[in-house]
Amino acid sequence: MKPIIAITAGDSNGVGYEIILKSLNDPHISEICRPIVYGNAHIARQYAKTLNEEFHNIQWNIIESPKQAKDGRLNLITCYGDDTPVNMGVPTPEAGKAALSSLQRATGDLQQGLVDAIVTAPINKDTIQCDKFHFSGHTEYLTHIFGQGEDSLMMMLSDRMRVALVCNHTPIAKVAETITEERILSKLAVLNATLKTDFSCRKPRIAVLALNPHAGDNGLIGEEETNIIRPAIAKANEQGIWAFGPYSADGFFGAGQYNHFDAVLAMYHDQGLAPFKALDMSGVNFTAGLRVVRTSPDHGTAYGLAGKNEADATSMLHAIYAAIDILRERQANEQLEAGKLIWEPKVEKREYHVEKFVPKD
Repeated sequence: MKPIIAITAGDSNGVGYEIILKSLNDPHISEICRPIVYGNAHIARQYAKTLNEEFHNIQWNIIESPKQAKDGRLNLITCYGDDTPVNMGVPTPEAGKAALSSLQRATGDLQQGLVDAIVTAPINKDTIQCDKFHFSGHTEYLTHIFGQGEDSLMMMLSDRMRVALVCNHTPIAKVAETITEERILSKLAVLNATLKTDFSCRKPRIAVLALNPHAGDNGLIGEEETNIIRPAIAKANEQGIWAFGPYSADGFFGAGQYNHFDAVLAMYHDQGLAPFKALDMSGVNFTAGLRVVRTSPDHGTAYGLAGKNEADATSMLHAIYAAIDILRERQANEQLEAGKLIWEPKVEKREYHVEKFVPKD
């Protein structure tokens, strides 16, 4: 059976509807999944009119439950009213409220098992704030709902690399105090597990970045590497996690060392995401460590592009594909553990070994 993918519309004044429409226009999507958009058809049609003529007469299959979704149709669950004001390219409280309504309905259906995964369009982290949402982003909100007390991991995916973060949306002034041995070790454990379960890396190799320039220069520039990061790596090695470093971030990315690892653990947001996005702006944001699958494009609301038919939907398309791929990997691992599959090693272009699942004879 095709997986049912919930797609939240995100901020109704950003590029969310545009990149969703462009992604679902790919005929291959309906062949491999049953997508459901959580938003508003009236607003979606307003955005459709800003696109090429092929989108102007788009027809939605309006449903009340994922159980009513149909193959090959543009399924949509209404999450807010037609009277929601649309100000393309302008952040407003109403757009934030719409984004939250979409997210709440989709996560509710995910909790009930009515959908198999969720793909979230960009939100404005400021306008969405309210009594029901006091988080710094999707990752933190979904971890609160689905984490069950366990740690999660913000992880960026592309064909070039995988980058995970110790600190997600932490202000720079507070990063150093947030970096602890226990936190790094916890993130390494989650990263190691997701590489095995979700990406078929049986013996993952993980590069750990330093916090300070030049990896601290033996304490001359900082002592976090000596007192915190190296001990965390050593403990991870004792637990069977193949972690290496700490590496000075500039030289690591500049020399292309990421090509020799299955993933990179960066200490803070821009340390990992700046080089990641410089190499590929069509990557995917994946929330690792949760029992559910959530992906999103690796960009924001892009208000400057909203309503101009200039938004690139590649990242959203990749996010949908990634969610389906991860669901399949998890299913394969469950079958492997149940003894229904065996694995055979193969060599990928990155110079490390991964495994391919094949059915038993």
